[in-house]
Amino acid sequence: MNKLKTWLVATGLFGLLITLSGCVKMLDNGTPDPNGTIYRFMVAPLGKLLTFIANEWQFGYGWAIIVITIIVRFIILPLGIHQSHKSMVQAEKMQYIKPQIDIAQANAKKAETREEQVQAQLEMQNVYKENGLSMFGGMGCLPLLLQMPVFTALFYTARYTPGIDQATFYGISLGESSLLLVAIAGVAYAVQGYVSLIGVPEEQKKTMRSMLIVSPVMIVMMSLSSPAGVTLYWVVGGVIGVVQTFITNVIMKPRIKKKIQEEMKLNPPKIVVKPLEKAEPKKQAASAKNVTPRNISANGSNQGRNAGKQQKRNK
Repeated sequence: MNKLKTWLVATGLFGLLITLSGCVKMLDNGTPDPNGTIYRFMVAPLGKLLTFIANEWQFGYGWAIIVITIIVRFIILPLGIHQSHKSMVQAEKMQYIKPQIDIAQANAKKAETREEQVQAQLEMQNVYKENGLSMFGGMGCLPLLLQMPVFTALFYTARYTPGIDQATFYGISLGESSLLLVAIAGVAYAVQGYVSLIGVPEEQKKTMRSMLIVSPVMIVMMSLSSPAGVTLYWVVGGVIGVVQTFITNVIMKPRIKKKIQEEMKLNPPKIVVKPLEKAEPKKQAASAKNVTPRNISANGSNQGRNAGKQQKRNK
């Protein structure tokens, strides 16, 4: 389950990239199709709001991007925290049923017939079911899927809203690539990965470290080819991601661990599976029954004939 969670975190941005390239239909001149569904119902309204904040509130386009990104991300934040809570509860409970999972996996390896294999699979399912856990882990794909349209709209809003390409943010041209913002975005997502490792067992950190490199590397690669207005969106998203990861991994996780420990003391995991007995000793016993009497009989007859010959010689 932990590997599944790590894989989702590490590959989430790759899925985001695929979504960004496919959700908004593009025209031949490289601009979004104004008749597209995502553009009409999400990109265009966000673009108007961005322009309103920049001009009417006199924030400028840079701060307008920051404000909109913060609003949207904090609307989604409770869902992300709720899903992280479910995932951590699942992970903590998994530690208590792991001995039974190991037995079920060992039984599956020992299974020789189709019936035994099916039985081993049912045992595995029952271990999860009887202890109130999911075989697919607590980290679902729904939050990620729900965020995709919003992220897509923000991405295209920051890139194609008229006026952003001519605006500046503390001397940084929002219409051109900015190495400074690229570096900040990469650092933000790298820090998020580091915070996610806090409290993780050492044996799991090696795998997670290699996977979490993917996130900042992809952000840097995409930011290098994007205008600073888009990179600013990545920067704000990365900072909010650090805050969310800190809340879930540093504040929530110790409390959840303590709560699950107390719960397991009062209601220990249900014992569902037992080790599967090997069939080899029975086969060996049957083989011994079939072979030994013949050997004894043969040896006995040989000994009898030899004894008769010896008696004749003595006479």
